[in-house]
Amino acid sequence: MVSIVNRVRRLPVPSLTPRVFPATRLRRNRASAFSRRLVREHQLTPDNLIYPVFVLEGQGQREPVASMPGVERLSIDLLVEAAAEWVALGIPAVALFPVVPAEKKNLSGSGAWDSDGLAQRAVRALKQAHPALGVITDVALDPFTTHGQDGIIDNDGYVLNDVTVEALVNQALSHADAGADVVAPSDMMDGRVAAIREALESAGHVNTRILAYSAKYASSYYGPFRDAVGSAANLGKADKATYQMDPANSDEALHEAAMDLAEGADMVMIKPGMPYLDIVRRVKTELQVPTFVYQVSGEYAMHMAAAENGWLDGDAVMMESLMAMRRAGADGILTYFAVRAARLMRARGY
Repeated sequence: MVSIVNRVRRLPVPSLTPRVFPATRLRRNRASAFSRRLVREHQLTPDNLIYPVFVLEGQGQREPVASMPGVERLSIDLLVEAAAEWVALGIPAVALFPVVPAEKKNLSGSGAWDSDGLAQRAVRALKQAHPALGVITDVALDPFTTHGQDGIIDNDGYVLNDVTVEALVNQALSHADAGADVVAPSDMMDGRVAAIREALESAGHVNTRILAYSAKYASSYYGPFRDAVGSAANLGKADKATYQMDPANSDEALHEAAMDLAEGADMVMIKPGMPYLDIVRRVKTELQVPTFVYQVSGEYAMHMAAAENGWLDGDAVMMESLMAMRRAGADGILTYFAVRAARLMRARGY
């Protein structure tokens, strides 16, 4: 009597060879909207968006950023007012970038950890008015230095690593004390994540998250951002190649991200976005951690310029670019399109 086991073993094994046309028509699932939705591999929702915002001193102040159409610098009162819509749209978090007046800048960037500084006051105001809105703060000295570098420099203009880390710790602590949910060191100094994590733990900020700019490249796409925060003139013709990553490298990005995670980062960031989607995919696939990407000012400016000239469909290209980042593996996307995209999603019912 043939056993059940033997009978099962004699069943034909399905072939792993792909079926060919016409047995397989890949267009079948594309033929109708319902099936395209059912087999869609990635989704983009407001949950994936973080809105970078520029905050100004004063009251009732609003300044357009010439190189970033549709983007404005806002005083704290207007920022808080505008954030009500962002919360209603379901955007989970904003990333704050202060526009520091020239008279508050110096060689050491000491204004960065002023407990009554612009960023600190903005954090307190946002958390009081919109407690459920996540507030991410930038930890870097470039808005506060007269030379526009992200750290403290020596007589030759070289950014000193360890003394800069001490300053960044002070800055991160001041942000956490003000109520920041996430501190985001974007400076690319070695060892800063470990130092910030230790300081946060010692101060009782055990749930303050660290979003590490782990793979921040020495990119030419940052120009409009530097105009927006007022550091472009200070930086002049200098560059940041001694601490930001070489655009030619990808293995190094994995090394940087792994080190930041080992030091206590909760999330890692790749910057810029679309030109570096291969890095996003590698980090997400190989490290399997919360992976963020920054669709930077230059990317935004190019999209807007093409749309305003009628060369591209602005909404379509915006959504395609954001979906490309999701497809590459980004869990969160910092984008100046966040509000526009969230409005469009709401209008379309998703």
